[in-house]
Amino acid sequence: MNTDDSSVTLLVTANPDPQSLTHHVRERLASALHPRAVEVADLHQEQFDPRFTLADRHAYRQGGDYPPDVVHEHRRLERATDLVLIFPVYWWSMPALLKGWIDRVFVNGWAYTYSGASGLRPELQRLTTHLLPIAGDDSGSFERHGYEKALRTQIEHGIVDYCGSRRGAAAFIHESEQPSPETTAAGVERAVRIISEAVRADSPRA
Repeated sequence: MNTDDSSVTLLVTANPDPQSLTHHVRERLASALHPRAVEVADLHQEQFDPRFTLADRHAYRQGGDYPPDVVHEHRRLERATDLVLIFPVYWWSMPALLKGWIDRVFVNGWAYTYSGASGLRPELQRLTTHLLPIAGDDSGSFERHGYEKALRTQIEHGIVDYCGSRRGAAAFIHESEQPSPETTAAGVERAVRIISEAVRADSPRA
């Protein structure tokens, strides 16, 4: 494994089933990125609490004094130059667990700083964020109904751009629950190739 701490890729998953396609994709991607350093945040296995509590509200308003589990995630992200969100698509969006992770971790005073006097200052310019959604429906449905555009707008514009992170690659895996293993394998290989090539091209910034 690469010991260069300036080029760590953080893979974040949100799926309760360790035998899921989500976990398989994560393992394939980690293998494809070798020997680049990879860190994994399995939110279900680690029992990350996605609930935005009163303590989170206080930290949001004050821009500091974050709960310990949130600080732990901040340290992970501070070690990373690339973030890959690997998740099943639920109701044309991300799972509640992943949304709660973003709600609690990408907070005022860390991911961005906002004040009435100076306005918004994004803070995550060092990070590149890549998306690897795993969808049950086919690509045609996503295109006809605008689901892919809506999902990417929500995450890339609403979160990534807002915090100053660079947009990386986005690679959807479609028809993930079809009985044809060949179709699924081809989709996985394509997505892993797109994301791994994008991560490798994203050289560390000083």
